[in-house]
Order: sequence, then C-alpha cells, then structure tokens
Amino acid sequence: MKAMILAAGLGTRLRPLTNDRPKALVEVGGRTLLEITLSRLREFGIREVIVNVHHCADMVVDYLKAHGSFGTRIEISHEEELLDTGGGLKKASWFFLEDSAAGDEPFVVHNVDVISTIDLHRMMEFHRKSLALATLAVQDRETSRYLLFNEANELYGRRAGRDGEPEIVREAKAASPSVALAFSGVHVISPRIFSLTTEEGAFSIVASYLRLAAHGERIAAFRADEYYWRDLGRLQHIAQVEQDLKAGLPSSAGGSAHPSRP
Repeated sequence: MKAMILAAGLGTRLRPLTNDRPKALVEVGGRTLLEITLSRLREFGIREVIVNVHHCADMVVDYLKAHGSFGTRIEISHEEELLDTGGGLKKASWFFLEDSAAGDEPFVVHNVDVISTIDLHRMMEFHRKSLALATLAVQDRETSRYLLFNEANELYGRRAGRDGEPEIVREAKAASPSVALAFSGVHVISPRIFSLTTEEGAFSIVASYLRLAAHGERIAAFRADEYYWRDLGRLQHIAQVEQDLKAGLPSSAGGSAHPSRP
C-alpha cells in the first residue's frame, strides 16, 4: 500500500514557527509533524510514501536523509509553485501508476498537519466494499466548510458554514436523510481518478470530487466520529495536542475533536 503526505503548504497560520522551516518540520511533543504522520502510516503497513514540498523544501529532504527516511521508501514531489491539494496529487500521479502489477490498488492521502486515530484498515476495507472512486474520512463537528452527503452516503455538494447557500452537484432526495459533515484531511483513493482528472495547474481536490460526483462517480463518506482528530493549523492547536499526547491519545473522539477549521 502507498500513500501521499500533503506537506507543501506555507503554514502561514503557524507563524512564527514556520518563518524558518516548513510546516512538516514543526514539532509537537518533541517530534515533527512529518515523523508523526510517517509513523502513523507505518502502523498500517504503509512503507512507500511520496511527500510534496515547497516552502523550505531542502530542509525536508535533508531531514529525511538524516533519519534514514524512517525506514520507509520516500519520494519527494517538489512544487516550484504551490499546486493545492488536487494539483499536488496530480503531479505525484506517477508514483501510484509506476507499478502496473498493482492494478487499481487504492492509496491513502493524508494531510501532514492532521493527527488522528482513524483506523486506516477499516477505512480501506470500507472503500473497497463501497466500490468508491474516493472515500473521505468525515466527522459531525463544527467547520467553516461542510461537505454534503446524500441518502446513499455519496457526496452531492458543499456548503460554507451552517447557513451558507449549498452548492448541489447531484440529486439528493428531499424525503431521505442527508447530512453535512466536516472533512478530516484523510482520503482513500483509487488510481482510476488520474484518468478522470481534467483540471490543470493549481486546484483543490475537493473541486475535482464535486465535478466527478456530478458525473456519477461515487465519492463516499467514511464516518470517523468515534476517532480522535485534531488539525494542527494554529499555534493553540499544537499546545492542545501536546497535552493530549502526554495524556495518551484516546481511542475515540469523545468530544475532543477540535473546532472549525477556517
């Protein structure tokens, strides 16, 4: 199994910590976000990873060399210009398509600034059984950007905040339950997505998901409410996670998932 760690962002919300280092090398509890994410992936048997870099890219390369890539095969996708989540994934597509014997083996995409106890084995199994093109780990929590899922557990739109005007891309039966959920920054994706991605340059993967959903592709929701999850997008979030790490991460969210992400 392979994975991509999205680590090319500027980390502006973590300044001054990111004034002289990339977001991936910010430390939490004495370990970098990159090390924490790689360790998390290794727990699930993932030892082939590609990491996209931009700000202070050479620091990431040197860091990985100094630590023997943490016992993992790691490739670097260097973005001269930021390509956002979708553009970054498309640039790294070669990594997931290089082994024709792997066929349509799904892979994981994980934000470097997310710490969670989401069970990737369960998520992968759910993805395979649902025959989805992509599966998104989502939770019922406050956020500034909601994804909307219909009665069949398929992405059908998005909405800004609780009261924003929804953007609907496929049918959702009014009489059936639908739900607005917050995306966790963890995906399982089938390589078939690369042949369907027509966007170029810098673009959000969520925009691609919405377009593909509109054309009938199944973008599924994996409910991750039971798991601990925090976004490390702000300085105060890092302080909270350090406290959580000292206490031992809970096996379930139990109300500890952090509030909305801007």
